[in-house]
Amino acid sequence: MAIIERPASDTLTYSDMDAAVTATSSYGYLRRPVETTGWRSWAFTVDHKKIGIMYGVAAMVFFVIGGLEAGLIRLQLAGPEGTVLSADKYNQMFTMHATTMVFLFVMPMAAAFANYFIPLQIGARDVAFPRLNALSFWVFIFGGVFLNTSWFLGGGADGGWFMYAPNSDTPFSPSNGVDFWGLGLQIVGIASLVGAINLITTVLNMRAPGMSLMKMPIFTWMAFVTQMLLLFAIPVITVALFLLMFQRSYDATFFSVEAGADPLLWQHLFWIFGHPEVYIIVLPSFGIISEVLPVFSKKPLFGYPFVVFSGAAIGFVGWGVWAHHMFASGLGPISVAVFSVSTMAIAVPTGVKIINWTLTMWGGKLWFTTAMLFAVGLIVNFTIGGLSGVTHAVAPSDTQQTDTYYIVAHFHYVIFGGGVLGLFAGFYYWWPKIFGKCLNERLGKWNFWLMMIGMNMTFGPMHIIGLQGQPRRMYQWTEARAGEGFFNLGFWNLVATIGTFILGVGILVFLYNAIFQHRKEPAAPIDPWDARSLEWLTTSPPKPHNFDRTPTVHALDEVFHRKYEDVGEGDQHEYVLRTSLEDLVLEEERHADAHIHLPAPSYWPIVLAFALPIMAYGVIYTAWLIALGAAIAIAAMFGWALEPADAEPSDFDPPATGGESSSKELANV
Repeated sequence: MAIIERPASDTLTYSDMDAAVTATSSYGYLRRPVETTGWRSWAFTVDHKKIGIMYGVAAMVFFVIGGLEAGLIRLQLAGPEGTVLSADKYNQMFTMHATTMVFLFVMPMAAAFANYFIPLQIGARDVAFPRLNALSFWVFIFGGVFLNTSWFLGGGADGGWFMYAPNSDTPFSPSNGVDFWGLGLQIVGIASLVGAINLITTVLNMRAPGMSLMKMPIFTWMAFVTQMLLLFAIPVITVALFLLMFQRSYDATFFSVEAGADPLLWQHLFWIFGHPEVYIIVLPSFGIISEVLPVFSKKPLFGYPFVVFSGAAIGFVGWGVWAHHMFASGLGPISVAVFSVSTMAIAVPTGVKIINWTLTMWGGKLWFTTAMLFAVGLIVNFTIGGLSGVTHAVAPSDTQQTDTYYIVAHFHYVIFGGGVLGLFAGFYYWWPKIFGKCLNERLGKWNFWLMMIGMNMTFGPMHIIGLQGQPRRMYQWTEARAGEGFFNLGFWNLVATIGTFILGVGILVFLYNAIFQHRKEPAAPIDPWDARSLEWLTTSPPKPHNFDRTPTVHALDEVFHRKYEDVGEGDQHEYVLRTSLEDLVLEEERHADAHIHLPAPSYWPIVLAFALPIMAYGVIYTAWLIALGAAIAIAAMFGWALEPADAEPSDFDPPATGGESSSKELANV
């Protein structure tokens, strides 16, 4: 397959787009109602794009908090008999670090991309339930803030992010930190569950005409599988958290051995959720790089059906491997054998994806932008994490490695090397679509290499110190037991700590790029990467109603096939530019739909979300707060039910005569 490139001069900037639209439009862009302005336009919005941006900003704030917690952990372990943190503070720090990164950064950042791009990729004007979407975001915000207020009200949770019983019970953890942890995760879980129901309904019911399931972009597919996992996984962890809440607050005995209970109940419930959670974290990033690699390889994704079905297979098989986290708990040989086999089996669909990504690049015309570098970095680092994970399918090996830093190394190569690097590929790829400007590529490459070097310096040595026997939850190590030569724990712990701060510098470079340098960049062309999928068939940033005309889909990679004509013969494909994306967007505007209805903003989702942490404080301190929170929640639900669902239809109708409202005006409303 060959693509005849269009000349570099054939690009139209965002400003040029405004002028062209104003000059050629029959009546200009359709109007939106202006019920809110300023901060209220964000606080009360139900626009999936604004909610996606707010999800991303909030998740990045929690990412910084989690990174600071990681830095303190590594400072404590940089040298022998560290004194940066006490044993209790160290327990709190590694518990809250893991909790923050998993539940308050990676999951909501994936939700940010899903919220923003699923409707755009399937040709919809919004999600199925816009107000539920807003509720999901605000519940996440209040849940995350509630969880972190524990630092100021007696200390953070100290039982590890897995919170094994009976260690998480009151006799072993008498402070309120575990209560904040359990209740905070219940609140955040409501956000994930509501969001999952909303996005699943959106994908199944709101696809553009002609878009069958096998014409959906890969990111939408992987996000859809992720939402299905959330739909069934969140109730499991919610049950476990309810049991823990009643155990600690109301003297229940669900995990008390003296009452005849089995503490392994907690482990089973947690890991039935916990292993699908791994794929909840990495599948959205798999979808992102499956969008990035074809664009920057100038080729279609190799084996699209295999990538789709391998993602679905990962989601399905992921439910059958949870007990490999429990090989040291005495499950018995039959259970261990079964879960060893299932652990090996789940490597197969993951390997299929890696092969597909590699063959997508094979023979392609590779363009190593920052987004492409992060995508390739994901493949390399996730493969390392996958290979170390397969060793856990061998029960004797797993039993030896359990609770050592080898597990920490494996987990971070999967979660950071897989989930986080994929998210950064998405930042650089979709930034011009979201904000109309590209991130600086020179700073982006510094960002990439600092993160890659820092990550491998941090987590690579943990394989060595883990195999040397350093426990993963030991707050100090002594020089006398550090070993000698290449396997000296002191040397590798220091390397890991230095790597952590190099990684932190890489994150700071990204933040500088996103917050400051981004503003100095020129407006991006409307098609900066020669993209392939439907989200690019509108202005950058997109209009409030996404598309002037609901698109009709005829093929996978619809935008590519609209831009290029196949002039090859037989199995030989050669594509010639037929029309530019700028012309396609202008054509859509000229034939805009006559009526576009969007939901009106609402403040009731904020009020309802605010009630949840009040009730949670009530569980910890006084029942009066439970009553107050319940009253606020009931009032919010009544207010929500009684307000009109949509703004006045006339607000969305085109003017009777030609108008000249520009796309930039609309974007700034």
